[in-house]
Amino acid sequence: MKQSYQYQDKTFSLELAPTGKTYRATLGNKTVQVELVRVDAGQLHLLIDGQPSNAWVTIDGAKRWVTLNGQTLLLSKTGHTRKSARHEHHSAGQLLAPMPAQVRAVQTTPGASVSRGQTLIIVEAMKMEIKLAAPFDGRVKAVLVTIGQIVDKEQLLIEIEP
Repeated sequence: MKQSYQYQDKTFSLELAPTGKTYRATLGNKTVQVELVRVDAGQLHLLIDGQPSNAWVTIDGAKRWVTLNGQTLLLSKTGHTRKSARHEHHSAGQLLAPMPAQVRAVQTTPGASVSRGQTLIIVEAMKMEIKLAAPFDGRVKAVLVTIGQIVDKEQLLIEIEP
């Protein structure tokens, strides 16, 4: 997953790539290995390059408040580097997994009418729930996953017809 963020007056790119039990996080030209050890009441216990770290993340639209080892940063999502590719798939009626994840809920069935913005599926990745919504009004052509299934990045989850 690759995303651009703005912090103060600077824009930077963050890329997370799964590497087995850990993730390779690249921020600008610096790369670290991140392992999620456990989650306690919203607190993430991480190993970053083998060093223990604690983090909290709060999301409100495009804003991300990230507190890491006592320092809080306000980040804003910018230039959606992967978003345009996802929208191309959406326009073709394909709802894809944004990252490797586990399916937690499927809230539709084949043949169901759906409205733009309606949550169709919920996946979990890195202990965070991600709601995936219908990109347009239409009818569900196929549901290709089941609850509990592990999916890969950009795996086809649901097909929708206008």
